[in-house]
Amino acid sequence: MPFIRFKGFTGPQLEEVVPRITEQFSLITNIPRERMKAERHDVQALTPSPASVEILMFQRDQEIHNRIASSMQDILEQADLPDVHIFFNILSPALYYKQGKPLTDYRLD
Repeated sequence: MPFIRFKGFTGPQLEEVVPRITEQFSLITNIPRERMKAERHDVQALTPSPASVEILMFQRDQEIHNRIASSMQDILEQADLPDVHIFFNILSPALYYKQGKPLTDYRLD
């Protein structure tokens, strides 16, 4: 489960960076790569807008969020994609539902 959503990128741009981003994300968060979801969203910008990476995940320590963002920025810069906004959308286990039940109803160990 975290969801990583890319907006303002082409498919070829992401082919190179997504495997590296998910690998680093997995190492930093100790979440198996198989549980991560990466998506490219095609949007029609109605005003000038930078490319962005939105990360939907449960709260971690600030240091973890900082390491994720820094690692992503490094990977994007190496791929000549330096002008990207990275932001987190923090999910609540009580408001995340699996099969109609809040995640808090499931044992999470």
